[in-house]
Amino acid sequence: MTRLFSIIFALASTVLMGCFIILVLALGYDTAKPIIGAALLGFVSAAPVAWMIAAKLYAMK
Repeated sequence: MTRLFSIIFALASTVLMGCFIILVLALGYDTAKPIIGAALLGFVSAAPVAWMIAAKLYAMK
């Protein structure tokens, strides 16, 4: 389960960080603080998302 979580986390964190950074830039915040904050928010929020996806995939097995 941890290997599956790690793989999904790597993909989900990249996607969520990119989405949040694009959102921040689209809202007009183009300094370093909001961009770094958005990247951190995407990284942190990817953990529960990856855990839920990995649990559902592991349960299908």
